[in-house]
Amino acid sequence: MRPKIISVIGPNAPGCTPVIYDFGVMLGKTLIDEGYFIVCGGMGGLMEAVCKGATKAKHYTKGCTIGILPTLQKSDANEFCDVVIPSGLGIARNQLVVNAGDAVVAIGGGAGTLSEIAFAWQLGKPLICYSGLGGWSEAMAGKMVDERMRNKIIGAESLEEIIAHVKRVLQ
Repeated sequence: MRPKIISVIGPNAPGCTPVIYDFGVMLGKTLIDEGYFIVCGGMGGLMEAVCKGATKAKHYTKGCTIGILPTLQKSDANEFCDVVIPSGLGIARNQLVVNAGDAVVAIGGGAGTLSEIAFAWQLGKPLICYSGLGGWSEAMAGKMVDERMRNKIIGAESLEEIIAHVKRVLQ
């Protein structure tokens, strides 16, 4: 049986505050300890934070973190990313990041995160948006992108709520 993979989306280094980074470390550690793998954009900011957190988990094994880069150079990946996929697709790689996961968790974020939220919505992926750190995840928590789907985006106000929602949607 393959492990479930969680797409974690959020701000790159310029928009990632220290508070978001620290939350990302806790999220990465918790997701791995709950038995999930992580896929992200493989770069800095929140992406680095969740990969770093994964390495601190009790159940961490090499290969738990997957980064799909916008560039062609593997060396562009953050140092905590185990599996590096250099797509060369620029921002179009956002769709691959979302599609690779069984569920999507959004933390903060700007335009790139918003595009990933829209992809998750259009692909019908379970989408959990954290509302504690601003950005597009907070703006979209509990809302609908459009009328195509009947369900609202799942909002979460704590790390524990994120994990509970992930478990519920992946049952």
